[in-house]
Amino acid sequence: MTTTPRQTQPIGDLLRQWRKRRLLSQLELATQAEISPRHLSFIENGRSGPSRDIVLRLAEALGLELRERNPLLLAAGYAPVYHETSLEAPHMAAVRAMLRQVLAAHEPFPAVVLDRYWNRVEANEPALLFRIGVSEELLREPVNLLRLSLHPHGLAPLIANLGEWRAHLLSRLRQQVTMTADPDIIKLYDELVGYPCDQPEPKVELPGPGDIAIPLRLHYDGRILTFFSTMATFGTPLDITVAELAIESFYPADPETAEILRTTKW
Repeated sequence: MTTTPRQTQPIGDLLRQWRKRRLLSQLELATQAEISPRHLSFIENGRSGPSRDIVLRLAEALGLELRERNPLLLAAGYAPVYHETSLEAPHMAAVRAMLRQVLAAHEPFPAVVLDRYWNRVEANEPALLFRIGVSEELLREPVNLLRLSLHPHGLAPLIANLGEWRAHLLSRLRQQVTMTADPDIIKLYDELVGYPCDQPEPKVELPGPGDIAIPLRLHYDGRILTFFSTMATFGTPLDITVAELAIESFYPADPETAEILRTTKW
């Protein structure tokens, strides 16, 4: 997958690039940002400079993540608004404590905290399940959960529905590429696409009889564990690090899986 790399550009060029990625006309974007189409046209053509408030309104209307909003502000001549704080900083202690509390509360079922690039930030003890049979190379920090899942030396040989699960994960990553245009995410996508898969990969995720979500079916100790997963994020983040954290929680999709997890000591 290829896309235009991000670089320092005039504010008008950046706005036009994001607007086209979102498939919006000038009229549509101007309406959502509550400015006149004429004003937006002048900004994109370099004939007018936007105020900081208008830049933020346009970023909001474009659905840009916090990380993408700062370059827009810089291109318009304003200081960045959103900070990126290390999770290990003292004043992030409350965030770390909350994450660990959520992970512990989800036991005996697996849960992991991921960053923007799908690297593991935290995990609970049952998530050790996802390390079984994985090569040591893939377990070196930072551990990337997508690479861990799809690499032939990772979980891929143990995933019973690899083609279906791989198509699901790559679809999610393609959406992230479209939303962010982040070169590192594009690089990760290109790497994962190159991994082998000996199962058919559906082009479109269509439900079968009784299906409600794409399951993860994992071979374990002669049985197959079946999971559904959910993703949770912070509702009103103002820090880039916090905004990009996600908690993926895995739930047993059948009684047998639930019983195995409840009785297994990790």
